[in-house]
This record gives sequence, structure tokens and C-alpha cells, in this order.
Amino acid sequence: MSIGSSTRDHEVVIDLLGEQFKIRREGTDGDMAKAAARIRELDGKVAAFGLGGFDLYLKAAGHTYTVRDAKKVAKEARLSPILDGSGLKNSLERYAVTYMTDELGLKLAGKRVLMTAAVDRFGMAEGLHEAGCTITFGDLIFGLGIPIPIKTWGGFKFLAQLLLPIIVLLPYEMIYPIGSEQEKAPDPKYRRYYEAADIIAGDFIFVRKYMPEDMTGKWVLTNTTTAADVELMRERGVELLVTTTPRLSGRSFGTNMMEATMVALKGASGPLEPQEYLDLFKQAGFHPEATWLQRV
Repeated sequence: MSIGSSTRDHEVVIDLLGEQFKIRREGTDGDMAKAAARIRELDGKVAAFGLGGFDLYLKAAGHTYTVRDAKKVAKEARLSPILDGSGLKNSLERYAVTYMTDELGLKLAGKRVLMTAAVDRFGMAEGLHEAGCTITFGDLIFGLGIPIPIKTWGGFKFLAQLLLPIIVLLPYEMIYPIGSEQEKAPDPKYRRYYEAADIIAGDFIFVRKYMPEDMTGKWVLTNTTTAADVELMRERGVELLVTTTPRLSGRSFGTNMMEATMVALKGASGPLEPQEYLDLFKQAGFHPEATWLQRV
């Protein structure tokens, strides 16, 4: 269940380790009450829920903060476990960075990264930092519309601990595009931060939000992308797209959906340990997806 745009809805039926799974994404176009009602309706009838369009938890520097608006919706799941993807982000998105270096043979050390919002992708940000990338943290730019980049790892951690206790109490639409806001054409007013980077990393709704028309040679490391998203990046010159989750019938699902799938596959009643996610992910034959968009 997502409070994002319904135009991004998708459904697949796949076989995982001998069991058949139906994975379906339903968006409510920003209507949190509708999402809560749908969760009540399906509670106990589905193996697990993925909570999409917003985060239940934001994590940074060893601290976890609960997003108030998301908690109001998530509490409607009383029988079926509900996952927001934060557990999988902390394990799979670190693995995605390692996959880029070890499996794809890419050199990341020294690459300049624009990290759209590291509080939403702390595992990814930490993985890129440990790989030797030079990161510009865009949390203030993309989350709050304040054009102040954060240039150091220590500065990001300090700011996260300072602001996150306040941010999680704000109405969610103030910090993340929801509903029809996700369908607006990209506004390139912050193009200079894209131009200064080799890699754009983070949530795709944020990546798209200020994407300039010229993305020639850029690499994008993200998660949820539709076929239309991929074509948009191809048209704008993106060289390499790496999604942390695999493409299923032309679309990569969000980490919340994949985390819910792993929990359902395990038959668990709640979140798994980070290594359990990775082990199940690999056993199911999943891996990050790399696509060279400018190659014929």
C-alpha cells in the first residue's frame, strides 16, 4: 500500500523457492485515510504489507526515528506484518554498492556522488562513503527545499541527529512528494548539483524531482523505477542505471515491497535480521539490476 501516485501501480506473479507469490502495488494518490482503510480491509488476508510512499522509520548514525504520519497508517495492520523497507535498505542497499564494485567491476573510489536524501537511504550512503566516494548530501535541498548542500560525512550525521526528531513530526507532504506531486515534470532549478556529480543516488522520486534535461554520462543508483522512468533517463543521457531491487515484468519494486516479500517467504511475523534478508534475496535468485542505457 502506497500513498504515492496510482499511475505507478503494478502487479506480478512469480515463483520463489517453489512457492507462488502475487506482488501488487496499490497507490492512493496521497490519500492516507484511503490507504489506512485498505490496510484494514486486507489485514489478515495478505502474507505481508509493504508500506510505500513514505517511511515509517528514518535511520541515521545509530538512531531510529518514527515518522508520525506513517505510524497512523501502519497501526491499521494488526494481523499481517507491515514493512516500510528500512530493514532491507540497511542491508540490501549496502550490498548494492559492493555489487557494483565486486560484480560489475566499477571503480567508485573518487567518484562524486549527489545523495538526494541520506536519512532515507543511510545504508546506501554509508556504503558509498566506505567505497571512497566524495558525497554531497542533499537532504536539506530535496527534503526541505533549502538550497544548502552538506559536504562532509560528519556534517551530515550532525545535522541528521539535530533535525530528524523534528522532521518526523511534520506533515509528510512537507518533506516528500506524494500523490500527483510525483507526476510533475522535473524542475531543473538545482541542476548545478547534478552537473557537479558523477553518480546520482537515492530515492527515484527525489532523483527525478530536479533532474536536468542533460544527464549525459551520469550513473543513477536508485530503487523503484517504472518503464517510463527508465525511458526518461535514457532520453536524458543517463549512462548507467543500477536499481537495488530486480526488475520484475519491466518494473523494479520498492524496498518496502521486497522486504514484505522476504518476510512472507520466511513466514515471519515481523522484520528479519539484515543477514536474513540478504541470504533470502540471494537464494531467490535476486540481485541488483544494472542497465547500460546508451548501449544498443
